[in-house]
Amino acid sequence: MERGSDQSGCLQCGRCCERWGWNQRGTVEDLVPWIREGRIEILRHVGIRLKDGTRTSGIDLSLQDLPEIQQIDYWQHPDGRRMHSCPFFRRSPAGKAFCGIHEYKPAVCRDFMPWKGNSIEFAGNCPACRERSP
Repeated sequence: MERGSDQSGCLQCGRCCERWGWNQRGTVEDLVPWIREGRIEILRHVGIRLKDGTRTSGIDLSLQDLPEIQQIDYWQHPDGRRMHSCPFFRRSPAGKAFCGIHEYKPAVCRDFMPWKGNSIEFAGNCPACRERSP
């Protein structure tokens, strides 16, 4: 979560990743570097539904398949069952939360900044949000 000034409000408590870091929709743009660089450890946890209704794992995709994708789901077990936590969520020995795939994290995670929104759910669970509230 140490990604420039936009992330400067983050206290790395991990609550957002624990609470919202799974069961998210993905984008085709996220898949491109994962496929190009052979990031199998990430792709194996991505659920794909193609336009013809076929369901598959991200591990079976090529760049040529991308136009056929209808839906992308983060995160799943390799056998296709939906996960109830992010498989890349980590904690440092000091207890700080961090992303195990930080350089490759999907846009939904990279762009998430609860302190810039008006969601009561986020503000009530995020210490950085509470510190910025009047």
